[in-house]
Amino acid sequence: MNAFMTTRNLLLACSITLLAGCGGSSSADTTTTANTAQAATATSTASSATTGSTDASASRPLTTDEINTLLFVREEEKMARDVYLSLYGKWEQQVFENIAMGSEQQHMDVMGSLISHYNLVDPVVDNTVGAFTDPQILALYQDLVMKGSFTLLDGLKVGGFIEEFDINDLQEAIDEAKAGSAPADVIQAYENLMCGSRNHLRAFVGQIEKNNVGYVAQVMPQASVDAIVSTSEEQCGQ
Repeated sequence: MNAFMTTRNLLLACSITLLAGCGGSSSADTTTTANTAQAATATSTASSATTGSTDASASRPLTTDEINTLLFVREEEKMARDVYLSLYGKWEQQVFENIAMGSEQQHMDVMGSLISHYNLVDPVVDNTVGAFTDPQILALYQDLVMKGSFTLLDGLKVGGFIEEFDINDLQEAIDEAKAGSAPADVIQAYENLMCGSRNHLRAFVGQIEKNNVGYVAQVMPQASVDAIVSTSEEQCGQ
């Protein structure tokens, strides 16, 4: 099992562990105004990842591990989109919809374009919210929606959890690609997605802190999270 697939299994196990504490946090102020500008600009130019480098990468086939990672990231991005859409339906907090439709959908599309470019079979066969090919991703989706449905604050923390883990596993995906066939288009796409995840994390932490609650890192070291959220929003892909 490659390192990225190990992360995949850890992601599911970690999400289930987080559920043990559900319901214990204080209720958030549901009238909080979403930081729409911060969320809407996440991965603003991620779609450029499939242009300008495809000719060079096409001559070097992806390794089996790289293919598995690419397929997983495609469905993982759908999972993030679907969790946020579900939580928006629950809480009507604009940050969830902004990130789901303004960024995660774009992330899905970028991964879909790469899958098409490399003539792979797309695991997203049903675009319905909550429909997944990978049973582990389905379980993760269900667990995170459940956790995020107790209070608005829990929902925002779920957003932080997803983005922290995305940053971690995208870095692993980048390292894997650079050590393998080094496909420039795939690496660029992952880098743009990771940039978007940093912006998303800033957005969720900002909303949590508006409720006078300090954000505690859930996956990454606290110092790494603090370093991200203390810096300005990035213009991804530029």
